[in-house]
Amino acid sequence: MHIEEIRDYCLSKPAVTECFPFDEDTLVFKVAGKMFALSALEKSANIVLKCDPERAIRLREEFPEIEGAYHMNKTMWNQISLNGAVPKNLIIELIDHSYSLVVEKMPKKLRAENRI
Repeated sequence: MHIEEIRDYCLSKPAVTECFPFDEDTLVFKVAGKMFALSALEKSANIVLKCDPERAIRLREEFPEIEGAYHMNKTMWNQISLNGAVPKNLIIELIDHSYSLVVEKMPKKLRAENRI
């Protein structure tokens, strides 16, 4: 899966925006202002996604291409290589999972305001 596909998919979700808050290379996707995915555009082909801690451990055991995210809380964030070894449908599922985890923590009022 390529970053263009990931970008299109992330932006198709309700209340999602993209920005470069860290540097010119790190693309960040936010839902109602809260980060749920990020990817370095030039340095490496990977995506960083929030994940349930127990599921994160299972994924890391099953796929060597999934590891604790660099510079993030490794309990809650996975870095996934986009080298083709992780199935596209799983990457899509993990994007959805990350998005849902962030939305679930939002106050109902914020969810309603953003139609999430």
